[in-house]
Amino acid sequence: MNTATKLGAFALGLVTVFGAAYGTGRLAGPVHTAEPGRSAHSTGHGTEATGTTELPGGLLVSDRGYTLTAVPAPAGEFAFRIVGPDGQPVTDYDVAHDKRMHLIVARRDLSGFRHVHPEMSADGTWRIASPLGGPGSWRVFADFTPSGAEALTLGLDVAVAGDFHPRPLPAPAPTAEVDGYRVRLDGTLAPGRTGELTLTVSRDGRPVTDLEPYLGAYGHLVALREGDLAYLHVHPDGAPGDGRTPAGPGITFFADVPSAGTYRLYLDFRHGGTVRTAEFTVTAGHPAQPAAAGTPSGAPTPERPAPATTAGTDGPGHGEPGHGHD
Repeated sequence: MNTATKLGAFALGLVTVFGAAYGTGRLAGPVHTAEPGRSAHSTGHGTEATGTTELPGGLLVSDRGYTLTAVPAPAGEFAFRIVGPDGQPVTDYDVAHDKRMHLIVARRDLSGFRHVHPEMSADGTWRIASPLGGPGSWRVFADFTPSGAEALTLGLDVAVAGDFHPRPLPAPAPTAEVDGYRVRLDGTLAPGRTGELTLTVSRDGRPVTDLEPYLGAYGHLVALREGDLAYLHVHPDGAPGDGRTPAGPGITFFADVPSAGTYRLYLDFRHGGTVRTAEFTVTAGHPAQPAAAGTPSGAPTPERPAPATTAGTDGPGHGEPGHGHD
């Protein structure tokens, strides 16, 4: 986008626009419309599909009979419902990672990331102080598990009125800094195989070895694919109190990416009673293939690509202050 996007203002200054099933970004990788009887479904850690269809999470506003719908709300509040296969709002949810609903938002330029947890009223309406931090086109992800059903991640587009100047994605770099903490990212992402990522937290040049549990883990990692914002929500190896997982400085994750391309990674971690978010840009390699005959040992190949490149920021949201957590 070469020029600023003007979003018309309504009286309250907030306009909510709900995109089509795939949103407004370009699609990349193995993304297909689910065929009848082969509905794609999210697992909360990326998306799987029955049959031959495979679709990453967050690209659909409606999936497997469940639909993410808008609810009118006062200025400064965001509200929504999940409507079930029977056409009624869902009110029974399983707890996953200490919460029944995880709401993740990011602008379509991958800035302004927030991970929050709304409260549900008796009629199935989820409400929270709006996590949409300023003008722009936002993607909203609801990550949840209806009781008796499989985990889902549904997504919709929301526009906030005002002058919006999209920001370029930060270039790859191996570290990110946030509030005096430095986080180093080591590892490789490659389509077609599970990638191991280790994020190491330090402060003032010293490793942080007393990370605090947050939602049942020492860290949470969300990945969004540039363009269509396909959603991956992965969690670390081990858990607090399991007798084998240290409280830092390293947090190890195992992640699968659906395609080659550029991803933005957001690590939430808690220390000193505050949740912070470190952000990285990662370039995933090519799908795994057999190595060609005569390839030198140790050289990068399609099945053994060079390490993923990463990028950090000097603060959250491409330099925008503050993230929302609760």
